[in-house]
Amino acid sequence: MKLHELSPPKGARKSRKRVGRGPGSGHGKTATRGHKGQRARSGGGPAPGFEGGQMPLHRRLPKRGFTNIFKKVYSVVNIKDLARFEPNTTVDVETLKEAGIVKKVRDGVKLLAEGELSHPLVVRVHKASLAARQKVEAAGGRVELL
Repeated sequence: MKLHELSPPKGARKSRKRVGRGPGSGHGKTATRGHKGQRARSGGGPAPGFEGGQMPLHRRLPKRGFTNIFKKVYSVVNIKDLARFEPNTTVDVETLKEAGIVKKVRDGVKLLAEGELSHPLVVRVHKASLAARQKVEAAGGRVELL
């Protein structure tokens, strides 16, 4: 037996149902939709979320709180992510993007304190937690806020 001689067993592969292709096909005229009614029309069927007149779930559940449209979303960078840079390097937003640590800068970049840093770096970010700043300074580096 060779690779090009392989074929699926008889009946394993079923051909697609082609509807609306004339009376000889057995699926002509109404194209398996039946006669009239909501489901027979083009674009027919209930709207998404419609539950047959019953109060839909999105209206049954209580609404709480609000969305602050002025909220700032920062891209997060941890101390452990900075360990890959050479000592005494200036690490800024562009450097972080090139390294693939930050994919999209939203309202800025924030430095957080997860992990350890063993060599000095100059880190230029928009925000930094107090613990992260202390860790960078303990390693002999400094944090500059943009």
